[in-house]
Amino acid sequence: MNTARKRQSTKRRKAEVKAGVKAGVPGGQSLPAGVKATGTEEFPKEIPRQRSELERLLGHRFRQPELLALALTHRSFTYEARHGVPAVILPAHPEQRDQRNAPGTDNEQLEFLGDAVLELVVTEALFREFPQCSEGELTRLRSNLVSRKRMAEMGIELGLGEALFMGKSAEQNGGRTKPALLANAAEAVLAAVYLDAGKGLGVVRKIAERYLVQPELEVMRAAIADGAGGGAMRDHKTLLQERVQAEGAGRLRYIDTAQSGPPHDRVFVVEARLENEAGENVLGSAEGPSKKEAQQRAAEIALSLWNGRKTGDRE
Repeated sequence: MNTARKRQSTKRRKAEVKAGVKAGVPGGQSLPAGVKATGTEEFPKEIPRQRSELERLLGHRFRQPELLALALTHRSFTYEARHGVPAVILPAHPEQRDQRNAPGTDNEQLEFLGDAVLELVVTEALFREFPQCSEGELTRLRSNLVSRKRMAEMGIELGLGEALFMGKSAEQNGGRTKPALLANAAEAVLAAVYLDAGKGLGVVRKIAERYLVQPELEVMRAAIADGAGGGAMRDHKTLLQERVQAEGAGRLRYIDTAQSGPPHDRVFVVEARLENEAGENVLGSAEGPSKKEAQQRAAEIALSLWNGRKTGDRE
């Protein structure tokens, strides 16, 4: 390529990036070939006004603000930019159930990376803090710290609900306050910090310790000190399974009974069932943003009812 062509190519690329920024595409990315924005509000036009406050809470100033914009872009926002707002929001339109965005146009890939980075830094913190604990105990402690509930709480503390770029369908369904979306956004933001900091764990480590480890540290220390660490940090499914086995009550199963909502905002319904010689009984039923979360909630309800029955028996 001669010098003139190189200059033309560079100018063309700069124009494309500039057009992308004007269209509001995160990071100035241009739209895929053949895809056009459907209006004026489909893509983020700028980093949200909350950026400075979010950076303060994170203790990190972004050198690449487009990473933060992408971390705050919910899949519904990008989907609606390309396909328009669904005519039918609830239940999901059949043609939209299997639609996916191109990788790198919403925060799902960052969420995937953030989950792995978070697990590493929390594991390291627990390894240092509790060298006397077994692998199983450390695993249970970690599960408690990085649970969807804790990550959603972190998202609330960071104000991510208001900062998210979100499609109208998700917003009308209360997406800005849904724990699953907040937890996912928190993981995506941690990944953005990790990448912006040159793939260094130092900043992410400080954030995780400030919002996840430190608030629970005294509780964990007390639980470990009095020998209750194993039980205190077990999840509801584990506790219910142990209760069933201890009493020889039968076989515990989790059955998916329903799911609803658009692809970016699924709701799953799960029943915890007990099978034995007397037949099959539903111990608890619950819904959640994932099958795993719904199972945990169903187990929690089952434990509560089980304990209630035992109390009634004693009375």
